[in-house]
Amino acid sequence: MLMDRYFERIQQLQETIRTTQREAIVEASTAIAKAVARGNAVHLFDTGHIVDHELITRGGGLMLYKPLRYTFTVDNPVRKRDSGDKNKSMEGHGDYILRASNVLPGDVLIIGSVSGKSADVIDLALASKAYGVTVIALTSIDYSTQVKSTHSSGLRLFEIGDIVIDNCAPLGDAMMDVEGLEPRIIPASGLSAAYIMWAVTAEVIEQLMAKGIKPSIFKSYNNTDGWEYNARQNIIYEEKGY
Repeated sequence: MLMDRYFERIQQLQETIRTTQREAIVEASTAIAKAVARGNAVHLFDTGHIVDHELITRGGGLMLYKPLRYTFTVDNPVRKRDSGDKNKSMEGHGDYILRASNVLPGDVLIIGSVSGKSADVIDLALASKAYGVTVIALTSIDYSTQVKSTHSSGLRLFEIGDIVIDNCAPLGDAMMDVEGLEPRIIPASGLSAAYIMWAVTAEVIEQLMAKGIKPSIFKSYNNTDGWEYNARQNIIYEEKGY
């Protein structure tokens, strides 16, 4: 059954992560714990997969994880016309995002992008490093080394990150071949990213506790006292940053 093949493939993926990414996971966790201990913040930016949703306001998760999201809206209701060779690149927006945000030097920014090639991702990563932010890249090395960057620098995310964690997804992300279907099925990056980031979280908590820092942890809002408990913990987070 395809289901059984999927279970087997996921086990293989997780084993690969455990045996090849342990050092990078510890390095990322250490950078986060040190940043939090000195009063800095931890931000999450993802290109639409799972990282900045999976880790936010989850029961058992850290309150100190905060998403970095942005939107650009242009209102210009002119009739449809051929825009020709107009350059629609958004390069340069990374600097604006940082200036408009509450990201500060010394903070940590976790950027998730399976291909690591998009101009917006590269632009934000480069701007963040120039601003003194530690960039943790969560990407697929196998995938990214086989594609070209769409940024004018030619760089991909794994070539920029201060710390790089390989999510071990294959080229194209999908893991399984099925006879009769041209594309492969079942993407790897979402589950591997969650697997990695909860491992990072566990290590961050351990390191913070070893420093005498008790981080605020979300309790499920579905618990009887969930809302009240989280409200109290959020006051502590706002005061201390953790």
